[in-house]
Amino acid sequence: MATSTSARSGGTAARRKPGTVAFASYIGTTIEWYDFFIYGVAATLVFRTQFFPGFSETAGTLAALGTFAVGFIARPVGGIVMGHFGDRVGRKSMLVVSLLMMGVATTLIGLIPTYETIGIWAPILLVVLRLIQGAGVGGEWAGAVLMAVENAPPKRRSLYGCFPQLGLPSGILLSQLAFLLLTSLMSPEAFAAWGWRVAFLSSALLIIVGLVIRLAIEESEDFEKVRDSGTVEKMPIVEVFRRSTRQILIGSLASIAAPAIGYLVSVNMVSYGTTRLGLPTSTMLWILVGVSVGWILMMLGAGLAGDRFGRKATFALGAGIGVLWAFPLFWLVDTASVPLIVLALLVITAANSIMAGPQPALITEMFPIRLRYSGASLTYTIASILGGGLTPLAATALLAEFDSSIAVSVLLGAVSLISLVAILSAGRRVLHAEEPEPACRLPDEASA
Repeated sequence: MATSTSARSGGTAARRKPGTVAFASYIGTTIEWYDFFIYGVAATLVFRTQFFPGFSETAGTLAALGTFAVGFIARPVGGIVMGHFGDRVGRKSMLVVSLLMMGVATTLIGLIPTYETIGIWAPILLVVLRLIQGAGVGGEWAGAVLMAVENAPPKRRSLYGCFPQLGLPSGILLSQLAFLLLTSLMSPEAFAAWGWRVAFLSSALLIIVGLVIRLAIEESEDFEKVRDSGTVEKMPIVEVFRRSTRQILIGSLASIAAPAIGYLVSVNMVSYGTTRLGLPTSTMLWILVGVSVGWILMMLGAGLAGDRFGRKATFALGAGIGVLWAFPLFWLVDTASVPLIVLALLVITAANSIMAGPQPALITEMFPIRLRYSGASLTYTIASILGGGLTPLAATALLAEFDSSIAVSVLLGAVSLISLVAILSAGRRVLHAEEPEPACRLPDEASA
């Protein structure tokens, strides 16, 4: 028995190595963001003609991006439900559920008949599956970062916590490569007719890989300590609103700039470069591929900086860059010069990276362990709706209304300023949660 217990403990320790857990979180979030971003790219390149053929070019693009934004509506629902069970049952199980939801919904999007075939049911099915995608990703982020942060060495939580964040630029990179491959292997007509579906159907294979990796790791060590002590909250979602309202508010406002920048670059720039600047689609996709590689490296550096110089100071630097670069970004992009576009996007993604690198550790440390999944999910999903879901729509509408990128620069600068002010206003009591006694405990099975 002693030998068996020792072997089991050794296996658990091996599967809980911070690097292993961080890598598993990274792979899972990469797959989920790939699913999320191929939708965004397809919405700007294909969905207007396939699902909204009766609209003008601008109206059709807005309608397609509207279905993209719909996914953000479901995020709070996914965040609340998975946050509740993530704090009660465990982080790992919710990560498996979120991965399955994203994978199944993405694969089915690749099978939806077009408007020409089934009429109004085509966009309806698209919206329903997008809602499922949104609910899945709503519970994904918090679970992935908690697994990475809670299993990390105390002085390396920012570094290990940034690995799930790397899934954002990695997912963008994979989605751009997928569309580059497809558009280079087939004619524009074939790609528009059926080729785009391959990017969605390939998600089924990626999900299998992600599930194998996630099922192999153990539960978060911090959560197991709470569960073993019998102090799991009965209603964590209620308690997080009661105890941590200020943290949710400040954390959400501080976090809106990073997704705003991420979605502006990954979703709007392809359409902007092709329709307004007259650049080939392949050129814009290759630009994003190159920028995404730099994005990944900068985010790793920001994770290190969060441990070395502090989460708040590092995050504030990124928000400040977002404010200062909002106008130079489009001044350079509007030249239609590829080197200047790359420079413009590298700097603005540096702003995103410097915020996103320390963000997981920053947000999770705002909430006590037994409320972390609920608190982090709510904070992230609210920020994603305000910063990510509305930004592509608002940017497209502003360009159509004013026919000038200045309006988009104002939007980006304002969002970054909100994040900067919010993080600077966060004091120690907001950034470092105390562990209170739970209001409603679950029965302590061990003592029973």
